Amino acid sequence: MSGMDWAELTPNERLIADQEVMNFRTLNAAGDAAADGAVLGIAEPLAVKQGREAIRRTWEMSLQWQDVDVEKKAHRAGPAVAE
Repeated sequence: MSGMDWAELTPNERLIADQEVMNFRTLNAAGDAAADGAVLGIAEPLAVKQGREAIRRTWEMSLQWQDVDVEKKAHRAGPAVAE
């Protein structure tokens, strides 16, 4: 195990973990349903598609978080002093 404290995950981190478990289950189900000798041909494109989507979602969530964080920092900084 990773030693990660799952109770300390943020809601967004839990969402990412849930989505990855669902990806894993979908991939296993596709492999189980595939004909003998066809598992790799079925599973690989699905894994690539899932991976790209996971990266897109994670990146989007991170960028949204950064936008919020930048807005908070901007408000804390106060007005600029003109000389």
